[in-house]
Amino acid sequence: MLPSVFVRNLGLQAYRPVYEAMKRFARANHEAVQDEIWLVEHLPVYTMGKSPLLGETRTSINGIEVVSVDRGGDITYHGPGQIVIYPLLHLKQRGIYIKTYIQILEESAVRTLEEFGIDAFVHPKAPGVYVHCAGGFGEFAELAKIASVGVHLSNGCTYHGLSLNVDMDLTPFAAITPCGYKSLRMTDMRSLESSVDIKSVTDRLLSNLLSLLEQHGN
Repeated sequence: MLPSVFVRNLGLQAYRPVYEAMKRFARANHEAVQDEIWLVEHLPVYTMGKSPLLGETRTSINGIEVVSVDRGGDITYHGPGQIVIYPLLHLKQRGIYIKTYIQILEESAVRTLEEFGIDAFVHPKAPGVYVHCAGGFGEFAELAKIASVGVHLSNGCTYHGLSLNVDMDLTPFAAITPCGYKSLRMTDMRSLESSVDIKSVTDRLLSNLLSLLEQHGN
């Protein structure tokens, strides 16, 4: 029988305290502690992963804090109107390898977007979830990114996770090179003329994630 998951909806939160709480959870967690999934929207913040492609070192951008974190990847932005989902899971107990887990996160976003009438897919060369979108150039011409994935494994426990852009101010993305790709544009569900509210999308995203975890587990 797969371990149960406790879901916490944290509402709108500053980034740093949630990040520190995730690290504490992972350090303290062991086989007797129940897995959790945290749902949150963040106050405006940039987060810088441990593998910056462009050597970004700023501590703030246009008055918005840049927080260096231990997930993979480069710089991205979080703000209100974006769902962030943090699964704190013991993958070994679930019989799921990390590569499969990342695919589960991406697929949960793809399925959710499709349920709201948006054709979404995974890019073969860049993590995350993408949609067709007029304009752009280079390898991301006619594409835009709508969901990002970044994870870390500590003491056998995952943290960080998936962010899905629902109905947010996309302007802060213009001040960075999202995920380290110079030709990458970002979009959200509202910009694609999808009729959405963040609660409905959150409910569907959580449901799809739980279903995929069950499907791929022992």
